[in-house]
Amino acid sequence: MAEQPAEYFVGLMSGTSLDGVDAVLVSFDSSRIECVAAFHLAFDETLRDEALALHAVGHDELHRAALLANRLAHAYAAAVNALKVSHHGTPAKRIRAIGCHGQTIRHAPDQGYTLQLNSPALLAELTGIDVVADFRSRDIAAGGQGAPLVPAFHDAMFRAPDKHRVILNIGGMANLTDLAPGRPTTGFDCGPGNMLLDAWAQLHLGRPLDEDGCWSRQGTTIPALLDQLHSHPFLAAVPPKSCGREQFNPDWLRSQLTGSERAEDVQATLVAFTASAAAEAIRRHCGRPGELYVCGGGARNGALMAALAERLPDCRVATTDFLGLPVDQVEAAAFAWLARRTVHRQPGNLPVVTGARGPRILGTIYPA
Repeated sequence: MAEQPAEYFVGLMSGTSLDGVDAVLVSFDSSRIECVAAFHLAFDETLRDEALALHAVGHDELHRAALLANRLAHAYAAAVNALKVSHHGTPAKRIRAIGCHGQTIRHAPDQGYTLQLNSPALLAELTGIDVVADFRSRDIAAGGQGAPLVPAFHDAMFRAPDKHRVILNIGGMANLTDLAPGRPTTGFDCGPGNMLLDAWAQLHLGRPLDEDGCWSRQGTTIPALLDQLHSHPFLAAVPPKSCGREQFNPDWLRSQLTGSERAEDVQATLVAFTASAAAEAIRRHCGRPGELYVCGGGARNGALMAALAERLPDCRVATTDFLGLPVDQVEAAAFAWLARRTVHRQPGNLPVVTGARGPRILGTIYPA
């Protein structure tokens, strides 16, 4: 039988960190998933501020959200076009579809909805490529959390038959996937990722992040504050569970502070909090994995990676770069994979992860 030609899909991801959009071009054939090109488009400050403002109740929200969705579609299209150029001008007709997660501004599965800003019809018009969007809603309609959705991709990409691996994605929030040999894949959101760290750095350094955790290394963890942060009820909740800015945000952080703390000590405590929340979730729900592979922006924070290794001394801690997929490409590649599942009418969720009543085909297709 002749081998089927590879299919190309684009994955787009802009997360709660609001740093920009990651775009990847992914090739799928019968035996391999390969990222063949990648591009990052940084959001400008105005777009980022508008998205942040929409997380809170405000004036004329519907109009502002619609305008921002259109701005996002133009940014997404620019990322797709740059991606095609970086891969020697891959023509649109060779790309089966774009998987676009959109920008989450509300996530309330307990109230039966989630909202990702996006204008997929405009994105299809701008790129001339079919767009698959709105991945979370069907899972929520089936009683699930709608997140995390990436564990199914982690299973396809990173599972090893003889190794107990955990994949930890540290984006704005953090989620983990347990890949234990002989057991079904499980996963859940485990707490804050970079969002609190970045917000505190922006407030005190005037920069969008604490590069490599250098500033946090100048501080000392505040034990009482760390214990207080760990009292957040989300951390004790049993999976399936998902979180966002609704649970972990700058206002919540400020409510935990006395105002007398040194800023760098708070940053050091936030590094410890992010690492210990993930490590405790792994110990409680994953047993004793031999390998932890980290992806997302947090994988570039040396202080955070060191804190994880310190808390998991019996586990090899490394980044997904060592598994062949760079840390800043994993989530975008997951949405290329999910788009392919949608196009082929295959389920994209894992009910044990999200709590949905069963497997569901996710997403809505917008033809070019």
